[in-house]
Amino acid sequence: MKVAVIGATGYVGGRLVPELLEAGHEVRCLARTPARLDSVDWRSDVEVLTADVLDRDSLDGAFDGIEAVYYLVHAMGQGGDFEESDRTGADNARSAAEAAGVSRIVYLGGLGEDDPEQLSDHLASRHEVGAVLAAGTVPVTELRAAIIIGSGSASFEMLRHLVEVLPAMICPRWVTRTKCQPIGIADVLHYLVAVIEIPEAAGEILEIGGPDVLTYRDMMDRYAAVAGLKRRLIIPVPVLSPRLSSHWVNLVTPLPYGLARPLVDSLVNDVVVSPERDIARLVDRTPYALDTAIERALAVVGDMRLKTSWMDSTRGSMSASPMPQDPDWAGGTIYEATQEVTSAASPEALFATVSGIGGERGWYAANFLWTVRGGLDKIIGGVGMRRGRRHPDQLRVGDALDFFRVEAYERPSLLRLRAEMKVPGDAWLEWRITTDESGDSVLRQLARFHPRGVAGRAYWWVLLPIHKVIWKQLIERLALRAASSGV
Repeated sequence: MKVAVIGATGYVGGRLVPELLEAGHEVRCLARTPARLDSVDWRSDVEVLTADVLDRDSLDGAFDGIEAVYYLVHAMGQGGDFEESDRTGADNARSAAEAAGVSRIVYLGGLGEDDPEQLSDHLASRHEVGAVLAAGTVPVTELRAAIIIGSGSASFEMLRHLVEVLPAMICPRWVTRTKCQPIGIADVLHYLVAVIEIPEAAGEILEIGGPDVLTYRDMMDRYAAVAGLKRRLIIPVPVLSPRLSSHWVNLVTPLPYGLARPLVDSLVNDVVVSPERDIARLVDRTPYALDTAIERALAVVGDMRLKTSWMDSTRGSMSASPMPQDPDWAGGTIYEATQEVTSAASPEALFATVSGIGGERGWYAANFLWTVRGGLDKIIGGVGMRRGRRHPDQLRVGDALDFFRVEAYERPSLLRLRAEMKVPGDAWLEWRITTDESGDSVLRQLARFHPRGVAGRAYWWVLLPIHKVIWKQLIERLALRAASSGV
């Protein structure tokens, strides 16, 4: 079949595309920022179009010739009213699919009771999206899943960091009571691929889960056992609210508060497959047990084969936001600080060193201050530094890198990072590599800041003396590291 994937830059979508190709389907990927797909292994095997489900006009023609559409986008954790954004996106996608004559929509939602009054805002929104998509003339196959166990899954990463970081936890009482039926990412992908070839799945809500039904405390115990950790001490108390729990998750794990809060809120709901909606009646597959799914996820992390992650999903900058290449009169005031060094290292060596910054390697200059800044960011609800990076050496547009995101990546001449920490404005850190007339490499480092209001201007000028010292040390040490690399 010829299928379109909305959300191919996200965690599930980025893994689904190669599975669809392996099954023999033609794939068209719709993305707000197509450049984020430029470096994936399967880029030459798919068609990529620019489209945004929140912009109905951008979907005109996007589904022409398409038989099935996978709807895999979610606004949770991306700021603003995620329920309204998800509702609008689903409505636009349904309308465009109807206009193009699409024969099937496949949507991945969340498990839980059908009564929205009994659900968290997150799960109620997941169900509402399914209902909005199904309100049109195109049959919808809605798959509902609980926690997805896989490297890079937001829920799995929350579980992993809580267990690995904390030998003892004070948790809300529902952690020991609420039932969950987790499922491995490999099983999710299998079911997503399988349903478009099953006519009986059209118009159905199908629930998917692994063979284990257990509490969240049980899941933490099982993770500790598989990871070779001592059993964690978990003390349930009746007074710890989801709000306080979300702040704790924000501090201990890489997940920002805006993503942790709806996930934690959802943990109070039982999410178990109901017999009447079990996908087993249509798809013959024995899903992985929880221990096996955890082992597979940990193996991927250990082997640095992480292809997609919850960090890949971001709204990014809006079209009206200033860009660092804009002239001074576009988008208001832009402050700049520039450093430049000449190096005998090759441009390739300089670029390799620059693009290897962050994560476990750190930032070469004032690492302690970077860590403190990340900790302060987490305290106020930002992303902090715990996200690290997908791979120690490889980058691509859209990658998270500590509290930055890769906005431009042109080997071996340009790397630009856009800050995602909490700041009163928009900030970028950029490196450009050129050669001078004598053939030496020139590394130019540029920090740019677009302030918001008086607070933004004060932020820039108060911290500028400290920043200048750090930035000067940073570029000098990058050049020294490249020169000593021998490349």
